[in-house]
Amino acid sequence: MKFHLSLLLIASFLTACASKPVEKPALRGYDAELTNYQYPFPVKYYSFRAQEQDLKMAYMDMSRMGDAGKVIVLLHGKNFSGEYYEDLAHRLMTIGYRVIMIDQIGFGKSTKPKNFQYTFQALALYTNNLLDSIGVKNYQLLGHSMGGMLATRMALMYPEKISKLFLIDPIGLEDWKTMTAYHSIDQYYQAELNSNPERVKKYQLESYYDNNWKPEYDRYIKAMTGWMEGPDYPLIAWNAALTYDMVFTQPVFYEFKLLKMPTVLVVGTRDKTALGKAWAPEGVKEKMGNYPQMGKTVAKMIPKSKLITLKGLGHLPFIEAPDMFWKNLEKELQ
Repeated sequence: MKFHLSLLLIASFLTACASKPVEKPALRGYDAELTNYQYPFPVKYYSFRAQEQDLKMAYMDMSRMGDAGKVIVLLHGKNFSGEYYEDLAHRLMTIGYRVIMIDQIGFGKSTKPKNFQYTFQALALYTNNLLDSIGVKNYQLLGHSMGGMLATRMALMYPEKISKLFLIDPIGLEDWKTMTAYHSIDQYYQAELNSNPERVKKYQLESYYDNNWKPEYDRYIKAMTGWMEGPDYPLIAWNAALTYDMVFTQPVFYEFKLLKMPTVLVVGTRDKTALGKAWAPEGVKEKMGNYPQMGKTVAKMIPKSKLITLKGLGHLPFIEAPDMFWKNLEKELQ
């Protein structure tokens, strides 16, 4: 009897174990397309095929007054995605704008292809096609940092669609390849693989915020540091390396003179951003990334330009001093 009872107890234990689902270990960080990372507004996708592969671009399309007559498109910088425009988007919507924030291929929630030929022309084409797909034919265009280079390329390719151009601390106000040595995609890739969350924060602290970190800045490194802890970081690093090469080798500097629309160039006096500065020769390094001087030079090149200089601000004026930035931007909007 005892023997049979023991068998019944063992069988019951095994049945309970078998019926209990095996718990999978929780994944750390974020996947390549930030599946579990919450954006501030609903995300939509534009799907298309290019370079023999299926791609999708994430974007946020927001307005508060139904079909707003005024449209502005916001293009992000290299170390960010469209979500960092949240505060600016709210301000724009308050005065009646339809605001479209787009993650470029290789960034944010958009596709991170393994094999891809990155050019500003291609990104401009895909962005234009996305806008066509949602019926946007005329708009104002704002680009920050790398987004400023892309916005310039778009303005050169589609001048009839862009009524006004805003370049916010854009990179590309000088041609770095005439000032510093070329680093290969493989070198950039290794540098990205060797990075870590602490280095990301240190870079932004020193380069963007004048060594004055505020708790509200944490959100702007959350996606990048989450990628570093996630399963797809090698793919993220590879796309970052490919886009570094695009930025370094495809200057827009020589074409500012061809811009046809009114253009507002905004620069912070503290901004010193320059690609390749770290390995530039002494005597040249100190001259790179001089935004107050570059702003004056480029403003003279652009036929219908206005230069706004923000005293004491760095590379991210709409995050570092949103009220001051908005005060200067709002009066220039059409």
